[in-house]
Amino acid sequence: MKLTGKSIVVTGASSGMGAEIVRTYVKEGANVVAVARRAERLASLVESLKDAPGKVIAYAGDVSKREDCEGMIDAAVANFGKLDVLVNNAGVMDDMAPMAKASDEKYEYVMAINVYGPMAAMRKACQVFLEQGKGGNIINVSSVGSMHQAAGPIYCASKAALNAMSKNTAYMYKKEGIRCNIIAPGGIKTEIGAAMGMPDMEGYGRLQGVLQLSPPQGEASDIANAALFLASDDSAYISGVILPVDGGWISF
Repeated sequence: MKLTGKSIVVTGASSGMGAEIVRTYVKEGANVVAVARRAERLASLVESLKDAPGKVIAYAGDVSKREDCEGMIDAAVANFGKLDVLVNNAGVMDDMAPMAKASDEKYEYVMAINVYGPMAAMRKACQVFLEQGKGGNIINVSSVGSMHQAAGPIYCASKAALNAMSKNTAYMYKKEGIRCNIIAPGGIKTEIGAAMGMPDMEGYGRLQGVLQLSPPQGEASDIANAALFLASDDSAYISGVILPVDGGWISF
């Protein structure tokens, strides 16, 4: 097993990519704090993994709130004695509205979850990593939308900001052995599209030239496998990298 004894926090863990990352990690021997707003989904996930080699505990929290971002890190240290890996997976879409129709309300909502949440969690994780003095590992789930037009300007900007924060963190703490890498999914079968609701039809129509180039949708396991590699010692010499997991979409 690749993650035996590692203490890991995974956000957005109640469904889709986050839940699959948790399953993969726990089956590889990790002890995981699974974070999401939907406590009943987390309880079901914990129950399904009760016989796995690793241990998973649920933490019902909202990553747009600083106290929850800090609390989930504290929970890992309190329950497992340390923190080894932080996976910022939680994220939301915008409504694909073009710039002339982008709203302040949508901007504040998307940025709070996609940018502030990872920032607050990374800040707390880096403080813990520095105190532990043994390095650390951060994995941020971005999107091909950070590199081309797969959604509206708010979502694309939020993921580009996450990329920049990640690369900066990798550089700033390279001497302390804190790694930070980015997974950039393409079209993956998750609930994020349904959670978006009805898209802005003007923006959706304008994006068809890009969306029609997307390969068939990938599986949540495709992201989990990439997250396993980046969480394991197999990737010990990798930091500051954006890893597209998109079926080649970004190259079209």
